Amino acid sequence: MTGADLLHPVVLHHVVNSLQWPALRPLQDASVQPLLAGEDALLLAPTAGGKTEAAVFPLLSRMAQESWSGTSVLYVCPLKALLNNLLPRLETYTAWLGRRAALWHGDVTTGRRRAILRERPDILLTTPESLESMLVSSVVDHDVFFGQLQAIVVDEVHAFAGDDRGWHLLAVLERLSRVAGRSVQRIGLSATVGNPDQLLAWLQGSGRGQRPARVVAPDLPPATASATPVPPLVGEVELDYVGSVHNAAKVIAALHHGQKRLVFCDSRALVEDLGQRLRALNVTTFLSHASLSVDERRRAEEAFAQERECVIVATSTLELGIDVGDLDRVIQINAPRSVAAFLQRIGRTGRRPGSTRNCLFLALNEEGLLHAAGLLNLWAQGWVEAVVPPPEPRHIVAQQMLALSLQRHRIGDNLWSQEWNGLTPFDESADVIVRHLVEHGYLDIDSGMLFIGPEAELRFGRRHFMDMLAVFTAPPQFTVLAGRTEIGRTDPALLTAKVSGPRLLLLAGRSWRVTHVDWKRRRCFVEPADGGGKALWMTNGSRQGLSYEMVRAMRDVLLGAEPPVALTGRAKTRLADLRDGATSIVHPAGTVIARDGDDEVRWWTWAGFRANATLIATLSELVDPTQRYDDASIRLRTDVDNQTMRMALADAAERICLPEVSDRAVAGLKFSAALPDRLAVATLATRLADIPAARSVLTQPTRMTHFPYA
Repeated sequence: MTGADLLHPVVLHHVVNSLQWPALRPLQDASVQPLLAGEDALLLAPTAGGKTEAAVFPLLSRMAQESWSGTSVLYVCPLKALLNNLLPRLETYTAWLGRRAALWHGDVTTGRRRAILRERPDILLTTPESLESMLVSSVVDHDVFFGQLQAIVVDEVHAFAGDDRGWHLLAVLERLSRVAGRSVQRIGLSATVGNPDQLLAWLQGSGRGQRPARVVAPDLPPATASATPVPPLVGEVELDYVGSVHNAAKVIAALHHGQKRLVFCDSRALVEDLGQRLRALNVTTFLSHASLSVDERRRAEEAFAQERECVIVATSTLELGIDVGDLDRVIQINAPRSVAAFLQRIGRTGRRPGSTRNCLFLALNEEGLLHAAGLLNLWAQGWVEAVVPPPEPRHIVAQQMLALSLQRHRIGDNLWSQEWNGLTPFDESADVIVRHLVEHGYLDIDSGMLFIGPEAELRFGRRHFMDMLAVFTAPPQFTVLAGRTEIGRTDPALLTAKVSGPRLLLLAGRSWRVTHVDWKRRRCFVEPADGGGKALWMTNGSRQGLSYEMVRAMRDVLLGAEPPVALTGRAKTRLADLRDGATSIVHPAGTVIARDGDDEVRWWTWAGFRANATLIATLSELVDPTQRYDDASIRLRTDVDNQTMRMALADAAERICLPEVSDRAVAGLKFSAALPDRLAVATLATRLADIPAARSVLTQPTRMTHFPYA
């Protein structure tokens, strides 16, 4: 018996007749039995592998067979745009059974929310932040709305698990299960993970070991625990060196006429720059990034989907499963930070029968070329990053205690840990954080009951405590308006920098002249300009850098490893030049300490950003005090000699230290003010460190070159 035979007859009828599918895909077929049995699951398949249907068809079947009522399924996504894109499909599927799906997130109108509360949908599509806003809202009857919850689907679960939104999601799911009065089935959907079993265990939360669980991945190679799809053929991935954004625009304009191309850039400013240059070359171009208004992004994505020959330039906002129509080509400017991101991006192509997945890398500089070559070597080996939740999320514990106080109004001083069903780190181990919240007025206590205190109202009480419900602190931005039309948001630094002549902005791929700035309301009014605009967005928080594995792969390229993809003549020539120039900074036997012509001493560890930060802290007496963290090297004091270095390295592997954390970094950690200083610093230091990689470097041989007194 196949999985399809187990589906509810009405669901199966519509799969065959309405969708006209001859059969379920392997993932969909394999998912039916465990999901019908109520098991937790992680469903893995390459992009466009039918994961949504693999989860929804069995849940709709259970809904009909077991007569679920009320809002019984939550479908959680990391992006509002992805939810918007999914809603029509889920509305179609639920309608087969006379059921309903609805959408609830920050852009949904108050009137629509009231209608949802009056007539609860069977499936609610939402974000974790919106779920928590419902839990703390006095308008929502939590027990009524969530009391019949049976299952939760978490789409793109790897995108949550890799940062603090994942911890926030887990905590909210535990609180929802308390409201529902039952352990709720959890189903994660993902395309690219290197540690699926660990990711599923993480998603289960407090239910780990209590509910049956399995990874379902029939589309992926059985010989590896990795979720990496079989690499495409060599000819479908190409690496080129173009040297500048101007040249990248010329190459994109000259290639693939008559085709739809999705170009990925890893910064909003680069999206704007490239988009403007493509339009100047008469290429039909659309833009998508997080600082464009919702309407602007939607218009661009809809127009792109309807065009035949055009380009859309985007950040990672289009990396996930948002549908922008039938793509022909993916082009990557420089390289993404991870193999997993590359797999997501190349997965946007090859969806048409007879077409193949493809990606053209355009390196703007030597660093981008080396990074792309290293990434492609890792990909060709079938390697993909493990998804590792950030350690010690103490600030999320503080946020959750405050949010729970809003939800429950009063919590027993000895009972609060039960609200997360004993899940670490929201269990009794967080007592030191709760005591700090009480001592500093974030929580008040009376007769053994905890409730919101004056300091929490002062710091987070604006707009009905909405600031408390967002896990990250967003840098301040000004809304840009042309008349009454919102274009997007820009960094205030562009509005305060000294300029001669008119102040010009670049946004949505067009130049604008600033006519008025409303500083109090953070609004910037503009009118069209002929050109010359600039784009800028400051980041909030510390740089992440590249991983040990990625930087080591780049080192392998310098040592002669050749990525097994098509290389243009320009790429081959530039890689050869890079190798010729790197003979003094890479060595196959270990690391290199080199003194250059300017008498600067660098230790070429090729260890990655976090490992180098750890090494700098461990060998602080040898490091140049002006040192900034780097992916590949560490700048040492100019008076370091052979003997001093060898003595310092002799026992360093046994005394590894955590990196130092700046006051600015602590200030950028949202809710750090609600933590004891030492715990806020410890959280960031632990996250900045890579102790295994640092120890590996310290145990490798070190070669010293160009040392006059070596």
